[in-house]
Amino acid sequence: MDPSERMIETIVAEARTTGRQTGRVRLDQRVLEALRTLPRDAFVPDDLADRAYDDRPLPIGGGQTISQPFIVALMTDLLSPAPDDRILEVGTGCGYQAAVLAELVTAVYSIEYLPELARQAEATLTRLGYDNIQLRTGNGREGWPEAAPFDGVIVTAGSTDVPPALVDQLAPGGTMVIPVGTGRMGQDLLRITKSPDGQVEREALLPVAFVPLEGH
Repeated sequence: MDPSERMIETIVAEARTTGRQTGRVRLDQRVLEALRTLPRDAFVPDDLADRAYDDRPLPIGGGQTISQPFIVALMTDLLSPAPDDRILEVGTGCGYQAAVLAELVTAVYSIEYLPELARQAEATLTRLGYDNIQLRTGNGREGWPEAAPFDGVIVTAGSTDVPPALVDQLAPGGTMVIPVGTGRMGQDLLRITKSPDGQVEREALLPVAFVPLEGH
């Protein structure tokens, strides 16, 4: 079986297993197709290319990781991305999550704290031909105010809290997905929604384990 197809089968099975917690027994076919067609091996170090489609995180340098494919798929699905959406990503890493989003929405704004990872991600995304992703090196907790508001915000590192600036930059009717926790055992994956009248609600869905969110 093709490695990408095997990865998709694993994601589908994992979604069924965790569906009672996440409310996502079946993931959007658009999301699955984006992961199916995207060359995940282009985003990992050469010596890990043969493991790129395993359903597990992998190191990418700088103490960071590329997230487990199921978690990428789930977090993307929880945003319910529409074709005309503009999404803010905090934690570019290797650029994989940004590329998945770029297959589904009009524009992705992605912030990476570590300059070397930002340079590597930009090179990879340029090589793959993405022209609807804007990258910035900086403190992701501050968001990207001049490009706000965003239809969705996704944070791909574990935060000790929900940064207020990111909530402020979420458009009415928008959704944020962020792992939040203070203990050593990981975080809770939160879905935060802002109603059309600006009311904010949060829901804890699933225990997860992300590297810490950089920035102050």
